[in-house]
Amino acid sequence: MEELENNIPNDQPITPVPEVDGGHTEEGLHFESRLELQELQASVQKIKAELGKVIVGQKEMVDMLIASLLAKGHSLIEGVPGVAKTVSAKLLAKSLNVGFSRIQFTPDLMPSDILGTSIFDMKKSEFEFKKGPIFSNMILIDEINRAPAKTQAALFEVMEERQITIDGQRYPLAPPFMVLATQNPVEQEGTYRLPEAQLDRFLFKIEVDYPNLEEEIEIINREHQLKDAKKTEKINTFLSQEQIVTYQNLVNEVRIEDNLLKYIAQVIVATRSNQFLYLGASPRASIAMLKASKAFAAMSGRDFVTPEDIKRTAVAVLQHRVIVTPEREMEGITSKQIIKQIVENIEVPR
Repeated sequence: MEELENNIPNDQPITPVPEVDGGHTEEGLHFESRLELQELQASVQKIKAELGKVIVGQKEMVDMLIASLLAKGHSLIEGVPGVAKTVSAKLLAKSLNVGFSRIQFTPDLMPSDILGTSIFDMKKSEFEFKKGPIFSNMILIDEINRAPAKTQAALFEVMEERQITIDGQRYPLAPPFMVLATQNPVEQEGTYRLPEAQLDRFLFKIEVDYPNLEEEIEIINREHQLKDAKKTEKINTFLSQEQIVTYQNLVNEVRIEDNLLKYIAQVIVATRSNQFLYLGASPRASIAMLKASKAFAAMSGRDFVTPEDIKRTAVAVLQHRVIVTPEREMEGITSKQIIKQIVENIEVPR
């Protein structure tokens, strides 16, 4: 509690309350937020409720997807086939009143199949650009690691700059723009390792594990009750493009103290000097931790970031941005384990 209190801005009034009743409360304290986050919180709960109609468990994945949306980031979802990676992305898109496009990546997919191509119009005697499926708000890329590097490179500009340049012409994409990509583990047959430059453009890498016994039983029961009905029919659409952009702007206004900015920098710099890591995190990773921690703070109804918000982002933000040395990789040590150790070894700001 002492850690949390010391990171509350000085001008933040605190009023004791007897019980949780509106606003954000932690251990009997009520924080008067300078930002209007009640509507954002309510919308987040609605999204969780809608996805919960179909998705069993996977609460952390759902939280990460929502945080990625609020932080204007892209997410890479990794897991073995059949653990609801694609379904989760489709359901999130269904709950939002935005443009949605799905691209199935295959080994023979060409960049023009994603971005679009110029076609000669015989009537006008000129070339006309036909937009590809990337021109939408929410893009689901299924099995992204099944396409070779040439096709992956087509995503570099659009993921980073939210624009496409074709034949010298710039085509900006309308906000919000978010890429949700799924992939099977690299050791699965017929997959390619994604380029480091592309991985660095994903805000989160979300690992989806198998459900436990109780969740597996619930999945079977729900499928039995559906009677072949479509899962997406249960999902209500309620959040518009304008509302999402408004929430994203609110997240940008969330405060973070200087000592917490230094804390983020210490974590990132520590990855570059760790003896178990061949490649450390780039400055883009520190910006990603900043944006993601702000999103988690806003989702909790706070207009300020706490150390716990930063800790929560560490693994999802960094595990795909660092490379374990070959010797440690052969020993079975993962980037997730190293990142957790780095975070534990750095003193939390007081």
